[in-house]
Amino acid sequence: MKQKRNSISYAKYGYYFALPFMIAWLIFMAYPILYTIFLGFTNLKGIGNTNIQISKPLFRNFIRLTSNLTFIKSVKNTFIIWIANFIPQLSLALVLAAWFSNESTRIKGRGFFKVVFYMPNIITAASVAILFNALFSYPVSPINSILHSLGFEKFNFIQSATASRSIVAFIQFWQWYGYTMIVLISGILGISPDIFEAAEIDGASGAQKFFQITLPNLRTIMLFTLVTSLIGGLQMFDIPKLFNLGGPDNSTITASVFIYDIAFGGSYLYAAASAASMVMFVIIAVLSAIMFFVMRDKDEVKMYKAEKARLRAYKKEQKALAVKGGSK
Repeated sequence: MKQKRNSISYAKYGYYFALPFMIAWLIFMAYPILYTIFLGFTNLKGIGNTNIQISKPLFRNFIRLTSNLTFIKSVKNTFIIWIANFIPQLSLALVLAAWFSNESTRIKGRGFFKVVFYMPNIITAASVAILFNALFSYPVSPINSILHSLGFEKFNFIQSATASRSIVAFIQFWQWYGYTMIVLISGILGISPDIFEAAEIDGASGAQKFFQITLPNLRTIMLFTLVTSLIGGLQMFDIPKLFNLGGPDNSTITASVFIYDIAFGGSYLYAAASAASMVMFVIIAVLSAIMFFVMRDKDEVKMYKAEKARLRAYKKEQKALAVKGGSK
């Protein structure tokens, strides 16, 4: 007679441990997101207004955004500043990552330089924005003092649209290139050393190893860097807001600054701000999906399609054999 084994299931304890996180996520993430979506289709305006009604027509807030020149300019500024800081950021981070991870050109104090390059990332963006505002103020500032000592005329950077936008882009670049470098270094260290050793035996140069081995094997890390930079770049708020309040002439106003200004800057257009947030969410989602599609592993996709085709052919063959066997 077989004895029954008393088995204890511990699976439920996993749900218990995850429950506090799920509750916090539902309260502080899911609810605000769903409520924001709801507000985008209402006429909510003003503090303490409890008379919330669905807007007529339903997409009125979104239609108004298409003719709002400030919103359109804020979206353009967001993309210009992001592109202006991300391209040099990624380029410099790639060069530094390849340099630090190259064993043939091992330099002393690599850890020290990594810390120095990464250090701007740990400084709060608000502090950096205020610091750069003081550096480029007019007429008295360290930068203008240097220009004056070199024989140049003092320049009002704060009132120049191009200069202000360039400074904001530089701050973003300066703060994040170290972080991107660390991420890329971790990706390079994950590549098998045997591949590089085989390339050296075959006589490959440093440039050939970088472009034909390092970059192709960094596809996943590069995708992560691109998507996270896109999300962070299109949500820029504190630096353009605190550096020059989005000015001059809205030249540094970003989509996040625009949303904050119309929601909490005095007009309290909560419905319009929610609609603008939803528009930016859709833009980020679409661009992220495009990046995933463009940077996908085409060989892996081909193998997946070939495997699916093989399985379909096998099932079709088995079905045909079953029909043939049943007819005998």
